[in-house]
Amino acid sequence: MRTYGYARVSTKDQNLDRQLVELLKHVDNKYIFNDKLSGKDMERPQYQLLRKVAQSGDVIYIKSLDRLGRNKQQIKDELEYYKLEGVRVKILDIPTTMMDIQEGQEWLIDMINNLLLEVLSTMAEHERVSIRTRQAEGIAVLKSKNNGKGIGRPEAEYPDNFKEVYKQWKAKELTAVKSMELLGLKKNTFYKLVKKYEES
Repeated sequence: MRTYGYARVSTKDQNLDRQLVELLKHVDNKYIFNDKLSGKDMERPQYQLLRKVAQSGDVIYIKSLDRLGRNKQQIKDELEYYKLEGVRVKILDIPTTMMDIQEGQEWLIDMINNLLLEVLSTMAEHERVSIRTRQAEGIAVLKSKNNGKGIGRPEAEYPDNFKEVYKQWKAKELTAVKSMELLGLKKNTFYKLVKKYEES
């Protein structure tokens, strides 16, 4: 049995250190794979290499589920793949996945994975509904201000990596200028989205 770790950030400018510090508590440094690529798909060199070397009985540690990917279906497919391969995935941020499973109790892993995916899908659906509701309310307010006429310039949308960059900016790991560059936003738009994100 071997123990592996996987860490990921979305861009080359971002830092893996926080994830690595946590992973090193469980995994030898030489068995940690890492990518500096977006989680929009699974075509990441180091992740694909990890997939090839992990065998039945092995364990993979990751800091949080979104390091595996951003898409619920992709994550579900990966967990299913590892289950069929007999590889255990442990997520440091989710204590139930860290439980020791005794021989003959493998069904517990299935239960944990199913609960995990249920929570993920519920959160994702809730987020989608909340966004739609807020957008509808915002449009209604703007229309009423404009007597039902057009609502002018469309509202800026969050870039895919906004949440990640925002967290690093708040933790003072990135400057505002670097954050704007990574997000491809102008100063006004960046601070407008920050305000909107903090209020939501």
